[in-house]
Amino acid sequence: MSNELNALNATQAYQLTDIAKTPPQFGAITPRWLTRFLEFKGLDSGIYRVNKVVEGDTPLDVLCSSEKKRAEIPAGFVEYQTKPREYILNSISTILNVDTAVADVFSSPYDQTKEQLHLAIESLKERQESQIINNDDYGLLKNVADSQRVTPIKGAPMPDDLDELLSKVWKEPSFFLAHPRAIAAFERECTRRGVPPVTASIYGGTFILWRGIPLIPTDKLFVDGLKNPKGKGGKTNILLIRVGEAKRGVIGLYQAGLQNEHSRGLAVRFRGVDDKGVASYLLSLYCSAAILADDAIAVLEDVEVGDYYDYR
Repeated sequence: MSNELNALNATQAYQLTDIAKTPPQFGAITPRWLTRFLEFKGLDSGIYRVNKVVEGDTPLDVLCSSEKKRAEIPAGFVEYQTKPREYILNSISTILNVDTAVADVFSSPYDQTKEQLHLAIESLKERQESQIINNDDYGLLKNVADSQRVTPIKGAPMPDDLDELLSKVWKEPSFFLAHPRAIAAFERECTRRGVPPVTASIYGGTFILWRGIPLIPTDKLFVDGLKNPKGKGGKTNILLIRVGEAKRGVIGLYQAGLQNEHSRGLAVRFRGVDDKGVASYLLSLYCSAAILADDAIAVLEDVEVGDYYDYR
């Protein structure tokens, strides 16, 4: 018999190999920059009322005079809106079921229950970011004032278009928010004009800047209604946002003081084990967002992301 037949081969050796393993890799998880850049306010009652002054340049008539003769000082009061907007927290919930027998037998090297909970929580937080942007009631896109909506000069997002957004949100703008393809399209237009944008490191990420304002990527600002469109073309929107309650900007909302609180606005409750040995967990995330002033946000609508120019 030849030596080759007596030699241990790779297939046989594989049976005894202690293979290095990874936890489950969830490809849909994103950095969720929006929820990092937003300021959040915890609510006790689940309702947030935005009281506003009735529109006008000056809510009171005032006297500006240098005359020696004392003039009559105008009197009045600052008028509030009688029906202010109220934001009610939205609940994003799911039930996770784990077979206890599977969790007991297959929990090495990774705790199966822990990994399942981790993935479920990541799914809820992905949905939270999408809802902040797209929710029919409180979503940012649906609540931009008509006066704060602009369209691109041509199709692709150009420097002039972002400057137009800056003219709408000129009081301490915080960041642009755009789909990665929209940011790439803007970079192409900047390069074409010989003004490539600079970059900056913020919160551990690297972002391009325009006029000193970072462009933050998110796939929740859909292209033709999709997170990951197949073709090169398509239309999307770009937002410019001012954040913070003190700046009368955009803020995120969450329920404070939850029982079984896991993280901001998220509760994880163990529901018990049924007769078939299945453990059940209820995950609930309470969130919303509020725009405190119309000029806190503006949108560049129907931006074309598929325009390319000839490098030759």
